[in-house]
Amino acid sequence: MAVKAVLWDIGNVIVRWDPRTLYAKFFKEPAECDRFLSHVCTMEWHIAHDLGVTFADNRAPLLERFPDYADAIHAWETRWWDMFSGPIAETEAAIEALHAAGVPQFALSNMSHEVFDGITAMSPAFERLSGYVISAEIAKMKPDPSIYALACERFGFAPGDFLFVDDSARNIDGARALGFDAHHFTDPAALRPALEARGLL
Repeated sequence: MAVKAVLWDIGNVIVRWDPRTLYAKFFKEPAECDRFLSHVCTMEWHIAHDLGVTFADNRAPLLERFPDYADAIHAWETRWWDMFSGPIAETEAAIEALHAAGVPQFALSNMSHEVFDGITAMSPAFERLSGYVISAEIAKMKPDPSIYALACERFGFAPGDFLFVDDSARNIDGARALGFDAHHFTDPAALRPALEARGLL
C-alpha cells in the first residue's frame, strides 16, 4: 500500500537540539561538562519533562542532591533555547516540497508541553504540519505503542499510510513493529531520496 502522509519527529529531525551546545559553553573544562551531563542533568532525568513533569518540579530533587551545580541545573530551563542550533535546512526544504505536492504532514514528538510553542516558532516549516501529538500531553513516550495509535486516531490514517521519520532507532523499530513505513533520520542528505523512493516527491 502506498504511503499517503508523513509523520515527523521534531528534535534532531526538524530542529537541532543538543544539551552539550549549551553546557560546552557553561563549563570551562570538557571533563566537567561530561560529568554534569552523565551524572546530574542526564538524559534519563530529562525523560520526565517529556512525560509532562514541569521543569520546576523535576529539578527540585537535583538541587537538593547537587547544590554546587544549582546554576547549571536551573539553566536547563532558563537557557533551554541555547541548546538549539537552528532548523535543519534539508528537512525544511522537504516539508515545503511535500506541502506543495499536497502530501498531509503531522508530527509525533517526545517533548515537554512547556517548550512546545517556542520550538514550533523556530521555523515556518512547522506551519505546514496539520497536527501534533506531543508526549507530555498524555504522559506516554515513543516507542510506547499507544502514542503511535493516538497519532493514527487523531490524524485519521492507518499505520501503513504513514512514512514516519525519526532520529531514534528505538522509535523507528517501535513504529515498524506496528506497521508503519519508517525512515531513520541520520543523514539530512538522505531524506529527500527516501521521500522520492516512496513516490511522495
